Amino acid sequence: MHDLELIGVGKTYPDGTVAVQDFDLQVGSGEFVAFLGPSGCGKSTTLRMIAGFEEITHGRIMIKGRDVSRTPPEKRPTSMIFQNYALFPHMNVRDNIGFGLDVKGLAKREKDAKVDRILDMFGLTEFADRPADRLSGGQRQRIALARGLVVEPEILLLDEPLGALDANLRRIIQNELKLLQRELGITFVFVTHAQSEALGLSDRVVVMSDGVVEQISTPTELYRRPASAFVADFIGANAIFEGRGLRRDGASALLDTALGEIRAPWRDGIDPAQGLLAVVPAEAMRIDAADAVPVAGRTRLSGALSGQQVVGATGHFKVRLTDGREVVVEGRDDALAGRALATGDPVTLSFAQESVTLVPPR
Repeated sequence: MHDLELIGVGKTYPDGTVAVQDFDLQVGSGEFVAFLGPSGCGKSTTLRMIAGFEEITHGRIMIKGRDVSRTPPEKRPTSMIFQNYALFPHMNVRDNIGFGLDVKGLAKREKDAKVDRILDMFGLTEFADRPADRLSGGQRQRIALARGLVVEPEILLLDEPLGALDANLRRIIQNELKLLQRELGITFVFVTHAQSEALGLSDRVVVMSDGVVEQISTPTELYRRPASAFVADFIGANAIFEGRGLRRDGASALLDTALGEIRAPWRDGIDPAQGLLAVVPAEAMRIDAADAVPVAGRTRLSGALSGQQVVGATGHFKVRLTDGREVVVEGRDDALAGRALATGDPVTLSFAQESVTLVPPR
């Protein structure tokens, strides 16, 4: 039995606008799942439907095997944390955290014990009697998390809860959030538009576009093996090459492009009739001097070094290919084989066929 299951869930507004289309998802116990996508893709709408704040148009929402599709939010075993924290400014920290327990009608002694425990867990005990609006952003974020967890939900829903924090504090809270989720073992469903958060925090990522699920994968698979042109363009800094023709050579696919032939692993189910794109991650490519000895088994493309920046052992390079496009190469500074190369020098860009993924065009 899954902690959370969405079965063909969709949302269409009265004016005909389709916000979410036929969303299917199964979330295991204690899993951390992130919804990722651009603004307006339907990720927050989906989260609100799970919480019960938004009615579904069709489909079913199951929590621990129970259909909660028409259950009001206060009766669902979920808690939701919003980007603006939604704290009560006239209440102190203790009362903000205990509010959900008051709604549930918990006896005062039991409520106080639960609030005391979670105040201690989040390091908020010394601030318990202070008004919430007089604390820092990081402290308010911890109050919101504590309030969401004190009611002991089966699923914690987080709608871009770190969006209002500055970069340094955001990184600190990200680390705390990951450790907290592992310690408590509660299922987290997390909405974000920040790739680093989704890829760094979650067990699986759901990428959405225009109300449609584009891909559900582990962060590693999502980064290395995009399933669609949208994901390839949205995640990371992939180089994308348009194919003109395809032929098979054993376990390999040979894709003809304007820059030459690109070799990739053959994938069953690919349809060359609709056209194909070859996707290469930025960190899978290597730059060599134009006259360097070719490495067997690697695709080579010609161009010129158009930019380079090395910070510590990490390099960020740009290569302008013969068709005028500029591609990004990332990784250790040894991605640039000859450190003596200067901007404008002719180079070759190479990559192994195993790093290439073929996807259909949009």
